[in-house]
Amino acid sequence: MQSVVSVADRILVVEDEPMVAEVVERYLRRDGYEVSVVHDGKSALEAIEATQPDLIVLDVMLPGIDGLEICRRVRSRTATPVIMLTARGEEADKLVGLEIGADDYVTKPFSPKELAARVKTVLRRAGKAGHPPGEVLRFGDLRINAVTRTVSNARGDVQLTAREFDLLNYLARNAGQVFGRSQLLSVVWDFEFPGDESTVTVHMRRLRTKVELDPSRPRHLKTVWGVGYKFEP
Repeated sequence: MQSVVSVADRILVVEDEPMVAEVVERYLRRDGYEVSVVHDGKSALEAIEATQPDLIVLDVMLPGIDGLEICRRVRSRTATPVIMLTARGEEADKLVGLEIGADDYVTKPFSPKELAARVKTVLRRAGKAGHPPGEVLRFGDLRINAVTRTVSNARGDVQLTAREFDLLNYLARNAGQVFGRSQLLSVVWDFEFPGDESTVTVHMRRLRTKVELDPSRPRHLKTVWGVGYKFEP
C-alpha cells in the first residue's frame, strides 16, 4: 500500500551515480514524495535555492563542490533535514557530516527500503511537536518549547537541527535519568535498523556547544562515564 504523504514533502536527491540516483528516486516516488535529482554540487546549490526542499539526500563524494561543503552551507542558512550517503570506509566523512549538522546518514551499499524508512523518520521528527500545547520547560535561563520547537538560553535563541532538538527535548523531559547511547538511538533516532552509537556522541558534542554557556563544563548535558548521558535540571 502506498504511504500517504503531504504534497509539501519535496525531496532533493544529490547523487552522481546515475543508477543509484534512479533507484533512490524510484523508491521515494513510490512512497508519494515529490523528488528532484541532480548530479553535482553546483546544481545541488542551485536546486536548493530554487525549490526549497523539505529534505535533502546528499552524497558525500560529488563532482565540484562535495557533499560536506553543501551540508555546511545548507546548515548555515536553514534547518532543512539532510541525510548523507557515505561509502563504506568513509568513517571520517561520516563524523564530519554529523559535526556540521547532518541529521542522519546511510552507508553505501544500502537498501533503498532502509533509506526510505530513514527519510520518513527524519521528516516526521522534523515536523512534529510531540508534546501538549503550551508546555515549556524552564531550567534557569534555558527554555525548551516543544510546541514551537525552539530553544533559548542566556545568550538568546539557540538554532538547533531537528535531531538536536529531539535529543535535547527527550533528555530534558526525562531529567535525571541516564540513557545509554543505544537507548537514545532507538528512542530519538527511531532506528528501524542498527545505528552507529558515535552518532549520539557527535550530536551531544554539538548540543553542548550550542546550549551550554561553558561547553567544557556543562551544566545540564552530563556524561555518565561508561553508561551514557543525562540531563541535569
